[in-house]
Amino acid sequence: MKLPFIIITDDDTQVLRAIQRDVRNKFREEYKVLAIESAVEALGAVKELELKNETVALFISDQRMPEMEGTAFLDKAKDIFPDAKKVLLTAYSDIEAAIKAINTLKLDYYLLKPWSPPEEKLYPVITDLLEDWQNSFTPEFEGIKIIGYQWSPLSHRIKDFLTGNLIPYKWFDVEVNKEAAELINIHKIETDELPAVLFEDGALLKSPTEIAIGEKIGLKSTASQELYDVVIIGAGPAGLAAAVYGGSEGLRTLMIEKKAPGGQAGTSSRIENYLGFPSGLSGSDLTRRALTQALRFGVEILSPCQVIDINTKDNYKILSLSNGPEIKTHTIIISTGVDYRTLDVKGINELSGAGVYYGSATAEAHSCKDKNVFIVGGGNSAGQAAMYLSGFAKNVFIVIRKSSLDSTMSRYLIDQINITNNISIMANSVVAEGIGKNRLECITIK
Repeated sequence: MKLPFIIITDDDTQVLRAIQRDVRNKFREEYKVLAIESAVEALGAVKELELKNETVALFISDQRMPEMEGTAFLDKAKDIFPDAKKVLLTAYSDIEAAIKAINTLKLDYYLLKPWSPPEEKLYPVITDLLEDWQNSFTPEFEGIKIIGYQWSPLSHRIKDFLTGNLIPYKWFDVEVNKEAAELINIHKIETDELPAVLFEDGALLKSPTEIAIGEKIGLKSTASQELYDVVIIGAGPAGLAAAVYGGSEGLRTLMIEKKAPGGQAGTSSRIENYLGFPSGLSGSDLTRRALTQALRFGVEILSPCQVIDINTKDNYKILSLSNGPEIKTHTIIISTGVDYRTLDVKGINELSGAGVYYGSATAEAHSCKDKNVFIVGGGNSAGQAAMYLSGFAKNVFIVIRKSSLDSTMSRYLIDQINITNNISIMANSVVAEGIGKNRLECITIK
């Protein structure tokens, strides 16, 4: 596999050599480091890399350069490699330009000169950005493949389960994808056995449960011990935070999640008001970071698994689980959070998973391409979903009972929605009926 590139440009030769040296010392085994004094020449090199089918993971650019400012270089470079991370190398006097670039260029980080010692000021930043890039970078796909019908509720549940557990997959719709038919023939899959899940090692599961998929991909659903200091029920942001603190204090900590970690926040396509992330981050990214931190401190996670009963005996709390033996603990933290309120109108429940989805914007976004999408609700989750789906759908309509979003949604989301051409607000409205046979075909709005 080709090594991806890190591109560095700075017109100051000494600075360029210094940062090239530091970056190479740390990342040379996994990345090629290319340092160029001229921003114009660097841009030419980036274009050549694209022609050679190379990949750029990270751009590091000085701001003040004679031929082209760093922000201008990064703006042009991101058009060629849009997924690459962008770092602006700047002096204190240029911080204002860097902060402006966070909004205009979606700059990932600005790094102040000097960055010494690199172990404290450079490597943690670059490592974090490259890990983020690796988690979103998709080379030629070799992972899990799901073959099924778009309007199958079980197909939707499988996609939603894998998405929630941060497991990449490729979806093959039998009705539109020629490769789906080839996979069905190769693996001798009958129509009534769909959806089918094909794994990288060649294993095949037909009409599988979430538990069966979880076991195959290495998720734990049974506890390794009988006694824990702390058991946390629910792996949303609150549960994950509790797990990190419990594990960091050396407590035997177990976290139980019935579906997927991250909770409602984990399904958000973009969160921009979370402390410490000025450029925003996705719910899946927030979940991944929290999970990594919890696992680092030795926290044990059971998912998918559900607590079905709690009792006390001999000063212990006894938890009965949906799968596996009972477990004991000194302390239970319940952080089960919230669930989506279902839309209790005619025809909707019957079509759940077949055109009607709850909080599944990231899992079903590609199926919404060039279609009209209706989002019911006016909270932040609805706003985040609308912004994300606007990049796929022909039109997005937000249906709300109130006259405006002002009292239910954060201002920054309202501002974004107002300047997005294909998002409309349907105020003082409710969905009265869902109509369709085997899939949602139309809705009645009053």
